Amino acid sequence: MTPTAPVVELSLDEMTQDPYPVWERLRAEAPIAYVPTLDRYLVTRYRDIVELEKTPEVFSSREEGSLLTRVVGANLLREDGAAHQRIRRSVEPPTRPRQVRDHWAKKFAVNCAILLEQLEPQGRADLIADFAEPLVEMNLAALLGLSDVPPSTMSGWSSSMMAGNGNYADDPAVWQRASAATAEIDEYVRVAVEHVRSKPDGSIISAMVHAEDPLRLDEVQNNVKVIIGGGINEPRHVFGTGGWKVLTDPALRARLAEDPSIWRKVFEESARWLSPIGLYPRQVLSDYDIAGVTLPAGSHVALVIGSGNRDSEVIENADAFDIDRAPAPHLAFGGGPHFCMGAWVARHEISALAWPEVFQQLQGLRLATGFEPEIRGWVFRGLTSLLVEWDPKG
Repeated sequence: MTPTAPVVELSLDEMTQDPYPVWERLRAEAPIAYVPTLDRYLVTRYRDIVELEKTPEVFSSREEGSLLTRVVGANLLREDGAAHQRIRRSVEPPTRPRQVRDHWAKKFAVNCAILLEQLEPQGRADLIADFAEPLVEMNLAALLGLSDVPPSTMSGWSSSMMAGNGNYADDPAVWQRASAATAEIDEYVRVAVEHVRSKPDGSIISAMVHAEDPLRLDEVQNNVKVIIGGGINEPRHVFGTGGWKVLTDPALRARLAEDPSIWRKVFEESARWLSPIGLYPRQVLSDYDIAGVTLPAGSHVALVIGSGNRDSEVIENADAFDIDRAPAPHLAFGGGPHFCMGAWVARHEISALAWPEVFQQLQGLRLATGFEPEIRGWVFRGLTSLLVEWDPKG
């Protein structure tokens, strides 16, 4: 099929280093561009992304050859309409704001206190690997109902699956690691499902099993895999971005010490400025005209939300990190019927708990001497580490 949009060759290595200059160029020169190495059209302007999100009858989540489906099997992110709603209704109740506030917040606070008590005497750590990642993992294990999983196991699963979900280079070793991770998850979920059948516990697995239209075992397994992938990856990256920005901005840090409620703004700006998920795919069901281009039926597109979140036509001075900017709805958690269910969980565990506690409990917290941030990825992007030091008590 002859491309109907400008053809653009992109280096995946260059994109891994920093995709934002590429996104800026595409927004200006080819907001709808066909990329042969990805065999899909990239949609990079904010307004076009929103338009496609609002047209699910044309832009289907049920994409042929989906990398996510290849990794985890059929799942709610790759379903539309009634099939999507059936799964979402069964999964969503434990993640709603009231449930987060009234049920999970206490459990999350205990997990945070345990980790900080272990960390504080050390005086030096990687706040991503040594705190954010295990915190998010512990919280997600409780939320899912997988309390018997050994420490760091879920993070390994998430990394392996997310690598598969972004494996546009078709690396066989990446597929092998993803397959091993999903096989382990399936077994843990099977055991958990058997447990909650007779003892409901309010977890996501329990909610799926006891829904009005209960999910089959394979459906539970596949959707738990999806939740593990995004439920660790996204909040971990947002934590790293916001923590780093505050540590390099004394004025902002002083404001936060006086008014911790401002952490909510840090969360939203962190998710916008360095989108932890850079894009997600759709398939075109019928010819569709947008931005002077006809996207042909059957073609594959990517909604590049990382680009949309830096679109200066919508967000003033979009490349700057500014928590005081005029409110602009970002795309970091998607939109429409597929808006991220875990958004409220992530907002609470990072902005209401993790950041405030870390900056309060670790006295004299500062970046480690010589630390230079490394940010990598384009499908999934974030700091690789956040090395810090502080003054241990006593």
